[in-house]
Amino acid sequence: MGAVLLAFFFGALGFHKFYLGYHKQGICMLVLFVLGYVFLGLPSMVIAVIALVEFVIYLFKSDVEFEQEYVLESRPWF
Repeated sequence: MGAVLLAFFFGALGFHKFYLGYHKQGICMLVLFVLGYVFLGLPSMVIAVIALVEFVIYLFKSDVEFEQEYVLESRPWF
């Protein structure tokens, strides 16, 4: 549930990735989002869409499926 809330409120900043232990992916999302302002916001919008997709995926997975895919199998994206 924590990852779902973080993906919803702070997803574009990659906080849900840090929470799940995916530090490289979290740094990637954070840097691309912040640098997005330099490039007229396009990278920021792409990262925001990715975060929204991940939020929806996290929301509709059962607890067992979520733990299997993102905790045990270490699946960092989608």
